[in-house]
Amino acid sequence: MDLKREIDINKVPTHVAIIMDGNGRWAKQRGKDRIYGHKEGANSVKAVIKAALEINIKYLTLYAFSIENWQRPKQEVDALFNLLIQAIEQESSFLVENNIRFMHIGIKQGLSMDILDALKRVEQMTNKNDKLNLIIALNYGSRIEIIEAVKKIALDIKNGELILDDINENIFSEYLFTKNIPDPDLLIRTSGEIRISNFLLWQLSYTELYFTPTLWPDFRERDFYEAIIEYQRRERRFGKISEQL
Repeated sequence: MDLKREIDINKVPTHVAIIMDGNGRWAKQRGKDRIYGHKEGANSVKAVIKAALEINIKYLTLYAFSIENWQRPKQEVDALFNLLIQAIEQESSFLVENNIRFMHIGIKQGLSMDILDALKRVEQMTNKNDKLNLIIALNYGSRIEIIEAVKKIALDIKNGELILDDINENIFSEYLFTKNIPDPDLLIRTSGEIRISNFLLWQLSYTELYFTPTLWPDFRERDFYEAIIEYQRRERRFGKISEQL
């Protein structure tokens, strides 16, 4: 059955965020090292991007590497970043051909010049594209994001560029890494874990959460469409009651 036909194309979420989890467990189940799982997970990334394009999702955010992930074995971290550079180099033409804009959110400190140069290059190459905004959360942590926003606000108040009484939710959002990016409508987390792991804490306030036991390397177009269909079954009230909608 073609699940895509069950989707109401007029009611798809504007922004889908994904915590891509389970690469290591997937590899372990097959007697392989964790790097093998990360390589297969890259295929799921491309599959989901294609699925998002098919149903006109405008924003897709993928949690690629958290600040906490630096605690992992150095060999795994190095391999992850090597895979990332390879993917950027190999898939940049795919992004251009499919009118996809690439963006990075996260802190730059700690990232190598090779990574920073690759990110900058693909951002510049795709900055005029507008079919899909692909946002990669790399070296990202939501608590750090919020702390950095507070620091910037405090500095602007000190310099007379911002008045304390003017601060509201909209103003605060302008100081986050996700400035000019709408909050996610749907968060998907794979692998059966039921937590959000320091990801978009501010932005997820009214996001629909979808948890699946599927490990990320097994997550493909069909799984993505199942999440979208579940999202469309839900009633988003934002504090109101059903009769008000």
